[in-house]
Amino acid sequence: MEQKITKLKNNTNFFYKKNSDTPRSAFCMNFLMCEPEAAPGINALMARLLFQGTKTKTAEQIAEEFDSYGIDFSVEMRSDYLRFRFVCLNEDFEKAIELVSDLVKNSTFEDFDKERAKLEGEIVADLDAARAKAADNYAKNIYEGHFYGFSNTKVLENLPNITKEMVIAAFENLLNNGQKVVTFVGDIEFNKVEELIDENFGNLPSIAGAGFDMPVIPLTENKEVEIIKPDANQAHIIKGWLVDSFDSEDYPALILLNIILGASGLSSRLFLELRDKKGLAYVVRSTYETMRFGAGFSIYIATEPKNIEVSLAGFNEEIEKIKTIPVGEEELENAKNNLFGKWAFSFETNAQQACSYAHYGVLGLGFDFNEKVRQRVKQVTSEQLKACANKYFNDKFVISVLKP
Repeated sequence: MEQKITKLKNNTNFFYKKNSDTPRSAFCMNFLMCEPEAAPGINALMARLLFQGTKTKTAEQIAEEFDSYGIDFSVEMRSDYLRFRFVCLNEDFEKAIELVSDLVKNSTFEDFDKERAKLEGEIVADLDAARAKAADNYAKNIYEGHFYGFSNTKVLENLPNITKEMVIAAFENLLNNGQKVVTFVGDIEFNKVEELIDENFGNLPSIAGAGFDMPVIPLTENKEVEIIKPDANQAHIIKGWLVDSFDSEDYPALILLNIILGASGLSSRLFLELRDKKGLAYVVRSTYETMRFGAGFSIYIATEPKNIEVSLAGFNEEIEKIKTIPVGEEELENAKNNLFGKWAFSFETNAQQACSYAHYGVLGLGFDFNEKVRQRVKQVTSEQLKACANKYFNDKFVISVLKP
């Protein structure tokens, strides 16, 4: 397995990994946000419009070219960066690079009104799902005052105010001022890949450094927010805390707390206690969501409306246990193995690897971040888990409840 980390002629970091005998290669290019999103929905629209035509091709022609070569391509706006990604047959790599280069450099952002209307329709449909509505309510409250809190309802409110000029300005700012990272994983020789990528993207403006700093605003009290959805047939409850992200010494312990509490499926504590033993849940799980400027740790349950208070009491009981009773050695070891298994599964394909390396790279974590964290996870003790639980699972939380 050959790996190289070099720089393009514009000083952009380029990560290359050769996975021999794989017929399809993966490419990922991330542009780090260089300032907070100006208003909800601008970046979401920008990502959609980057596929809607260039100076020489219509959206239909672009789609036909990607389809005719079997290129799986996407543009996605993540919390902290814009991502261009494709997977293609090795022999079509040059064509794929050429098409993406055209989109990056020559997009005309056509069909603005049509795409804005489509986005509005998709958000309305999404928010008709009770779980999505509860999650939306949770996100805008726990990240209140931060662009991470630009949830779908906030985007929906602001969509009529967004102009094409605002979207173009946001992309040009990213293009000219956003730090960039490029990754490749596949079975094409390094020299050929580097030459094609340098030729197409080595002339983009290059910026070093993180750009701006905007930590999530700490919670000063608990917030309980309720939504009534008359046609809902069950209650959806989310309780969450603001915690440290991947740049913290507590990161390995927080990942393991997530596995133990609710991210390991049938063997997790929440599943065993609230679903199996107490029969409270249709679905119950925990989530540890990490971003550049902060992170959230949440517990979710879907249950009968009559069980809302009992479920919240169940949350408190399980949190209290993990704060006061040390996790046993066997459970801790099982959690570590479960985590390593999940990571192995999420690194199976060339596309997964290219996107993961680009994610680590653009956030300044280092392309070897996963391996470094793996070694730290192995060292986590039961005492560290208990200390971590007591540090973060406090009385500053958000509870979002959706019920009939």
